[in-house]
Amino acid sequence: MTEILVHGAAEGAIATAPRVVEHPAWPALRDAVEEIRPWQSKDGSIDFEAEGAPSPATVERVVERVIGAVEELSPLLPHDAAYHRALVTDLRRWAADGFRVPDFLDALLAFQPARNRVDGLQHLVVFPMYTQNGNPDRNFEAVVLKMVWPEWLADLEATRYDNPLFCGITFEDFTAGYDTNSAVLFPETIAVREAPERFSWGGIFCDREAARFRRVTEASVELLGLELPEDIREMIGDQTRCEQAFVLWDMVHDRTHSHGDLPFDPFMIKQRQPFWMYGLEELRCDLTAFKEAVKLEAEGNTHGRDVQYAVLFDRMFRFPVTGDRVRNYDGLGGQLLFAYLHKHDVVRWTDNTLKIDWERAPQVTNQLCAEIEKLYRDGIDRPKLVHWFAAYDLVSEYLAPHPGSTWAKGPDALDLTQPPRKLVDDVLPDEFPLSMFYEALAKKLKHVIASAKGITAASAEQAAA
Repeated sequence: MTEILVHGAAEGAIATAPRVVEHPAWPALRDAVEEIRPWQSKDGSIDFEAEGAPSPATVERVVERVIGAVEELSPLLPHDAAYHRALVTDLRRWAADGFRVPDFLDALLAFQPARNRVDGLQHLVVFPMYTQNGNPDRNFEAVVLKMVWPEWLADLEATRYDNPLFCGITFEDFTAGYDTNSAVLFPETIAVREAPERFSWGGIFCDREAARFRRVTEASVELLGLELPEDIREMIGDQTRCEQAFVLWDMVHDRTHSHGDLPFDPFMIKQRQPFWMYGLEELRCDLTAFKEAVKLEAEGNTHGRDVQYAVLFDRMFRFPVTGDRVRNYDGLGGQLLFAYLHKHDVVRWTDNTLKIDWERAPQVTNQLCAEIEKLYRDGIDRPKLVHWFAAYDLVSEYLAPHPGSTWAKGPDALDLTQPPRKLVDDVLPDEFPLSMFYEALAKKLKHVIASAKGITAASAEQAAA
């Protein structure tokens, strides 16, 4: 069986560990979970009155197969022993309760990957959950992953970008809910009886992000005739180098959500706000990572320049043309970045060829970051609705609103007797449509975007071969 090297967190010793996915119990576990998933309703329960539903005894037998496989694999992962014991208990309780809405809070609380961030350390994770940008239902998923925590990243986190909950991870194998566009493992997606007071970890699959980035960027560069500096061309051709860029980008992005001059009512996903507010928040976090990458490059950090162009290319090429146009806040952020750079003559689309002023790109990108930061700083002194309009003004300075937009007509066009959250209903699903440039690019890239569904580093290499 192939072995991987991991560093012991406590002793610093190097130990060998067999790959979980090469143990015969892993495919048995994966197959059992896949058998359960189609029986589950949207909330994770099993409706035995539904047409074609199995008997409770049948489900119990399959759950016992899951339990047996977990117990067989758990000795390979002693750092997850407490979680696996809690997982088995929660599975048996689900069965004893008649397979109603699952509650895996105890298992969730026992799973603490951020406490032991060791490069190459494996985890076996099984939960009823939805997968963000993947499966919206709380079906069971099983995934084997590895931690990405190289020494240089650990040093940056310890000395500069404190983020004790962040976990950079890569896929080893997974069930159907991850054969999608999902690139995260977040605790808030898991079915529990009540949300914990605070979550203690969050994982982002940098291998999927890197592989997807490489595929879409390579296609975009070819379509647009963009001439790349040699070092950036080499980076795009190197999966490991791109993974390192993304894990650094993600670590800085993630912590930025709670850093900076935030308005009193910080941007949280559960709050009802116009989608451009979420778009600006996500872009602010990405541009903060970009700004820090510029500093790191100036200090001689070899990952700094890679992060800059990962942010620029992913934001400009992939984000605007991925997903539908219904409140697509990530797409909006990408459109805004491109339009801003275009207006400031950093990018030019001339003679059907895209040109980038590589020398001015860092300065002007940081300039957009500063404009968003000023919006936030000023927002602390504004009422919510005034702040929303100020943000709309910033976006619409660079992106043309839909001609039928009520918000574009200004406050006099809205019923201001309603509470702000009700005015969100007056926002169009596609408040800022794609430009003609992006409409054409979307048509040419749609098959490339679709091909990146479920991509991993291994599948990308197989496709290339």
